[in-house]
Amino acid sequence: MNSVNTLPCRNSNRRRLNRRQHTLLTIALAATLLFVLLGGALFLGEEGLSVNLNHRNMPPSLAYPLGTDWLGRDMLARTVQGLSLSFGVGLTAAGISAFIALVLGLAAALGGKRLDTIITWLVDLFLAVPHLVLIILIAFVFGGGLQGVIAGVTLTHWPALTRLLRAEVLQLRSAEFVLVSRRLGRSRWWVATRHLLPHLKPQLLVGFLLLFPHAILHEAAITFLGFGLSPHRPAIGVILSESMHYLSAGSWWLAFFPGLALLVMVRMFDILGDNLRLLYDPRSARE
Repeated sequence: MNSVNTLPCRNSNRRRLNRRQHTLLTIALAATLLFVLLGGALFLGEEGLSVNLNHRNMPPSLAYPLGTDWLGRDMLARTVQGLSLSFGVGLTAAGISAFIALVLGLAAALGGKRLDTIITWLVDLFLAVPHLVLIILIAFVFGGGLQGVIAGVTLTHWPALTRLLRAEVLQLRSAEFVLVSRRLGRSRWWVATRHLLPHLKPQLLVGFLLLFPHAILHEAAITFLGFGLSPHRPAIGVILSESMHYLSAGSWWLAFFPGLALLVMVRMFDILGDNLRLLYDPRSARE
């Protein structure tokens, strides 16, 4: 009797996806989302961004799936263009931040005690200042606009990953294969590129994927506050900021669909980073 009752439980456990299958499925969904996003941006083009006063404030319909705004612009085209712009900003900022973290993490662990103290102090200093305040200040220094936003997001998202990579390098530095290479006269650069860097690739990849959604959210946040991208660009932060003036009039679609699309994209890459982190963890890789 007990064996019969346990059969459904065993079958349900077999149908569950393991960690690797779940990660591959998430990668496939993220790639599909990216393909649809970039393909939609190219397919829709600039036609949906043109002003058409005859179609102002139209709710979602077959002709306009996400409705139109107060100038008659297609919200589907604006949302897709805004997501593609946010994706480009996040990809650039996260990539440069990950590279800065890698360089500083290796330098802190291999460059001597004085350099380690300076880099650790810089990490603590950047982590002590609120991100949004620091991003706004750096964006102003770089002249604002797209380059200011990218510079502000880039120069504020490296400290946490730097601390993680530094701790990993400190552990690898005492490994036997590293000590043997140093005794054979290998330089620090040779040890870093041949021994340490291959072991840091998983942490670097996961760190990049986890930095990506944070970069997108911070770009949208400062743009929403008016300190980021130009109002003439169809950025998600600009769309959400402009929609606040029309929510009281019942135009709920102006903020709902762009915000939901931003949330889905950020959450997708956040889940992907978490699954890759668990996949590379030996304690949970076989789940």
